[in-house]
Amino acid sequence: MEIGTRACAAALVVLCLAACGQGEPKLEVRSVKLEYRHGNAILEGYLAYPELKGPRGGVLVVHEWMGPGKHVWNSADRLAAMGYVALAVDIYGKDLRPTNSQEAAQAAGKFRGGDRSLLRERLREGLTALLGTGRVDPARVGAIGYCFGGSAVLELARAGAAVKGVVSFHGGLAKGEGKSVDKIAARVLALHGADDPFVKPEEVEAFKAEMNGAGVDLQFIAYPGAVHSFTNPEAGGDNSKGAAYNADADRRSWEAMREFLVRTLR
Repeated sequence: MEIGTRACAAALVVLCLAACGQGEPKLEVRSVKLEYRHGNAILEGYLAYPELKGPRGGVLVVHEWMGPGKHVWNSADRLAAMGYVALAVDIYGKDLRPTNSQEAAQAAGKFRGGDRSLLRERLREGLTALLGTGRVDPARVGAIGYCFGGSAVLELARAGAAVKGVVSFHGGLAKGEGKSVDKIAARVLALHGADDPFVKPEEVEAFKAEMNGAGVDLQFIAYPGAVHSFTNPEAGGDNSKGAAYNADADRRSWEAMREFLVRTLR
């Protein structure tokens, strides 16, 4: 792994979040673009951290199929305002930013096929980059992800990565072909839209059976009236399209995640 120090220095900004969720602290937060590598691929993450002394709990944040953007960057900022060091990772690579759903499907398809080895490797490099900041307690690391990223963090748990817990927001639940789940040590929180047309009921039941069969500490929450992408305001508000923002589910799922992280990364 290589850290892009020039990019870090140039991108450093200081902000104080004015509106965190109810009950969340309001800490001064610094954010910085962080370059790291996987082989020859240059990846560009977004690191947010509070101005507090000593190692903190760390959280990996994984983007939707459209790639890194303001939705996951905002999540990283909010997590930092809660006292965590958060790295919104780049699975695709710095030079790949889809501009439409066709490009996004092609980009995501490279990582979410039957063999998810490349996805697992990119996630591990993100963890290495997060720990490489020197700001994180290695014993208190978790991961959250949205849609494609929700599927990704579940795969991180299935890979037996050294994370205490993972949170999937409206992610796909099926595992890669032939992938074992026998070594999952992480707690799992799956936050699901009860009316999500892209994740069928049989996939939900197979996921629960998979997790229970592996002895995973699983919490599964389905939000009535919510479809895919319910945390992202850019998804619009039309449920008939299968993906839409739901303010109530967004608020409730963030609070569920916050409580999960407090319990898991304490």
